Amino acid sequence: LFFFIAMLPGAQARVTHVHVESPKDVLNGQSFGDAGSYERITGRIYFSLPVANPHNQSIVDLSNAANLKDGEVEFSSDFVATRPKDAQKSNGSLLLEVPNRGHARILSLVDGGDIDLSADAGDAWLLRNGFTIVSLGWQWDANGADALHFYAPIAKINGKTITGLLRGDITPSKAMEEIPLGHHIGGTIGGTEYPVAAPDDPRNVLTVRDFRSAPRTVIPRADWQFAQLVDGKLVASDRHIYLKSGFQPGKIYEYVYVVENPVIAGGSFAAIRDFASYAKHAPDAITPAKRVYSEGISQNGRFLRDFLYQGFNADEEGRISLDGVLAHVAGAGRGSFNYRFAQPSRDAQPTSSIFFPTDVFPFTDEPEKDPVTGDHGGLLDRAMADHVVPKIFFSNTSYEYWGRACALIHVTADGKHDVHISDNVRVYHFTGLQHFSGPFPPAKGKAEMLGQEPQSPLPIKYFWRAMIANMDAWVRNNTPPPASSYPKLAERTLVPLASYSFPNLPGVNKPHEASEAFRLDFGPAWRKGILTIQPPRVAAAFPVLVPAVDEDGNERDGVRLPEITVPLATYTGWNLRDPSIGAPDQRVPFEVSDIAFPRTAADRTASGDPRKSIAERYKDRKDYLSRYKAAVDDLVIRHWILPEDSAPLIKRGELEWEQATK
Repeated sequence: LFFFIAMLPGAQARVTHVHVESPKDVLNGQSFGDAGSYERITGRIYFSLPVANPHNQSIVDLSNAANLKDGEVEFSSDFVATRPKDAQKSNGSLLLEVPNRGHARILSLVDGGDIDLSADAGDAWLLRNGFTIVSLGWQWDANGADALHFYAPIAKINGKTITGLLRGDITPSKAMEEIPLGHHIGGTIGGTEYPVAAPDDPRNVLTVRDFRSAPRTVIPRADWQFAQLVDGKLVASDRHIYLKSGFQPGKIYEYVYVVENPVIAGGSFAAIRDFASYAKHAPDAITPAKRVYSEGISQNGRFLRDFLYQGFNADEEGRISLDGVLAHVAGAGRGSFNYRFAQPSRDAQPTSSIFFPTDVFPFTDEPEKDPVTGDHGGLLDRAMADHVVPKIFFSNTSYEYWGRACALIHVTADGKHDVHISDNVRVYHFTGLQHFSGPFPPAKGKAEMLGQEPQSPLPIKYFWRAMIANMDAWVRNNTPPPASSYPKLAERTLVPLASYSFPNLPGVNKPHEASEAFRLDFGPAWRKGILTIQPPRVAAAFPVLVPAVDEDGNERDGVRLPEITVPLATYTGWNLRDPSIGAPDQRVPFEVSDIAFPRTAADRTASGDPRKSIAERYKDRKDYLSRYKAAVDDLVIRHWILPEDSAPLIKRGELEWEQATK
């Protein structure tokens, strides 16, 4: 059953109408604290963007939209909303999730229940505290039946088809006869991107190389084709490449091919902007709110950084759209979000999505200068000029310093000095965590994520809850959140890669490189969103800086869980690829390493491990847990952890002790 919520012409925030599925009670109407019962709504929301409005004119190809009518262009987005049934019981704050590759996850991540609240709401922290949660589709090519999509028109110039070049790459973890076109990430397709438009065009090229900066070898055109095996037979395909000799594990295969009919992907920025303003200003909004905080993780944290840089936090009337931004594990990145033939799923990994417009200048919130090119600017220039700077948390883990050029968000572009952080910004480094929390007990990744060491299991959940609470207090009451906490050059907790001094641990291989941000050139119009050179010209890289470590190999700075201040293991900022998947000297994307301490002095001596054993550090279980509890108490006092999360964290410490000493 569906129904429409109609919006009158000239409705606020350019939402024209909403197509809503009948609301469903969450867990049969269960009450959640003072907020009462909740309902979950799915549907589709429609936007109309006037081309002439100055706040829309940076959307690439908007004026070329095939559906342009009366000076406006229509877009729409899937959405999922979880709201108090009684709007008066809401706390007035809406958490707007920019879903990672179309998949809504923040409720499950923060509260610990089902993604769709079908049977379990976890401990329902967000619901008990009266938040409204909305996940809004923004990625036009998100893959999967349950993905939230952004529906955008294609562009044409004077009614004629637009063509161009698209590029992709992949590093297989096993031998393969064919590879899919599109962004292959974590064993799935994160973005379907574009099919090949002209299979026989001579501009279609396939190359292979051994590592990011290695020279490319062109594979002869006669040795591959756009095709796939179906029931043992080779058939033409506009979304696969077949290689006669097969794709080998650990090699980087890069393809460039001709595409057509670009989607106006940059309209997604306006969708996030306009939904936020609609929620705050439309009298009949389906999710009314006084304040909107947008949250994005990884790809979506980069989306929010780009959203701010490109000036979308001012709505069409010049009002502030997002009151708060929580951009997590984005590193120094932005992304391929507002380009002709945009590829929004592409990121920047050690062995894939290489040399995409991801980690590009400027990086810092305040203006900076590139000493090589002379370029000048800051991430928040447009927001400052429009007087719409939100409260911002830029939070990262240990991985982003090795895999996402994270140091560039808080140092000068020459890598020589720390920079001033704006009053409205906090920069947080969560020490010892990886891009996503690994399993406990610690385990190695799988398939292309298989590393030489187990992943870090340190949980991000409790930091998230505190960050949301701190953001709400900051915007609502102007209560300052914890000060920024990250490695600094001045304190010698941030060092050049060459000065990284990790202990020599038995059987542990060390990395010889970290991901760099490069100066790229995609052609004369690429700054206007038109990429004509594929692959791009690559000039000098920006400096690489990583957190310094102590004698155990644990990072010395940042926001530290008890597992770092009262350690049972070493948590690195990297994890190398297992030899079985090829390229064992390269890093696994997104993962760091959990390297357990020896249990006893005898174990340490026998293995040659320079780190003190667990028995040499702590008298017994009681001694360890006493120190662990003191570390948790300190995090609570400093507002990094909520008081109610003290008990589950202490329980976690008990389990970790049992695991480490069994």
